[in-house]
Amino acid sequence: MTTGGTAALVRRPDGSARATLLELLFDVVFVAALAMVSKLIAGRESWTGAASVLLTLTAIWWTWSVTSTTTEFYDPEQRPIQAILMVAMVGSVGMAAALPLLSAGHAMVFAIAYVSTHVVRGVVLITSLHRQRHQAAMERATRFLFWFAVSGVFWITGALTGAPDWRLWAVAMAIDLIFAAVRYPTFWLGRVPIEQYDRTTGHLGERYQQFIILALGDIILVPTLEVSQTQFDRLRLTALFCAFATMLLLWQIYVYRAGELLKAGAEARQAARLAPYTHLVMLAGVVGTAASFDLVAARPTGATPVRWLMLIVGGPLLFLLGRVLFTWMVTTTVPWRRLAWQLPVLLVLPWAGGWPPLLVTVIVAIGLAGHALTPGGSRATKPGLEWRRNQE
Repeated sequence: MTTGGTAALVRRPDGSARATLLELLFDVVFVAALAMVSKLIAGRESWTGAASVLLTLTAIWWTWSVTSTTTEFYDPEQRPIQAILMVAMVGSVGMAAALPLLSAGHAMVFAIAYVSTHVVRGVVLITSLHRQRHQAAMERATRFLFWFAVSGVFWITGALTGAPDWRLWAVAMAIDLIFAAVRYPTFWLGRVPIEQYDRTTGHLGERYQQFIILALGDIILVPTLEVSQTQFDRLRLTALFCAFATMLLLWQIYVYRAGELLKAGAEARQAARLAPYTHLVMLAGVVGTAASFDLVAARPTGATPVRWLMLIVGGPLLFLLGRVLFTWMVTTTVPWRRLAWQLPVLLVLPWAGGWPPLLVTVIVAIGLAGHALTPGGSRATKPGLEWRRNQE
């Protein structure tokens, strides 16, 4: 139920950790934008512009991540927070619609959609918190708004010619990522107090899990759209089956103990700060995997071009890298036994270019199955820690 604007805006520690229906709708809108990114990657004939696609993917992800942090710290049942979610949805639609024609005059649409989402959020929060005289929360929101306004100058300036100035946009994205990592130091306010990260609840962990699981759906959605526009045959249907199996395997790899790492406790502060960066790596892996199956579903036979090979093998590997990094940086453990299943996949790369794309996807799926089904063994990698079994 939506409540009025007079109730406390800051989420209570004992409040419900369940995501609201509006938050779930918010996720669906962003996943649609990710599907657009996957189609763009699949449609490119070379790696030219790969960095620009990665930058726009990072911008889309960062919008989702910061907005979800907002619903973690503030009550998503309150009207101001719901307004912020709706503005973020509109912004994500604007970014997704501008993606295919960024170099043909739509750069400003993308920049305005991104910048306005973050600026409007800051203005709404500061205004609402000022009315409630919540000084600490208002200072937190002011820090966020200040640095998004700074990066916004580079986003807008980089779009003035109609086509993106990727150097300025890279600076803008670096500002957003770096200053978030160092807790938004602001001249007259200082940094976000580290104690505020201790307020992490089960809600944040649930939000990340929900988004990644929805994003994994793109792995089957994107090739299904491709097959629906071509002739059905057993090889294309086999490619769809491989996409479905890969999606389920990545889901299994992600969800096992993922929520525990983001729950309140001794490791919650570190997990909350690392999750946006490690999950970005996972998300890049999902997008690359979806793009690879779009290609394989269109042409499952013949030789496998190098670019296809990098997507087929690299997409799942990126996902595993992000998942392992998250676990290692929070718990200092690495599932070496499971990772060993990726060695055969890497060893066949020199010859895989001459094999059919469908065969390569089957080999990658077998490696993922081994990773998911093998009991994990790990080693503590920081000084002073001993060998121990990883229960990831």
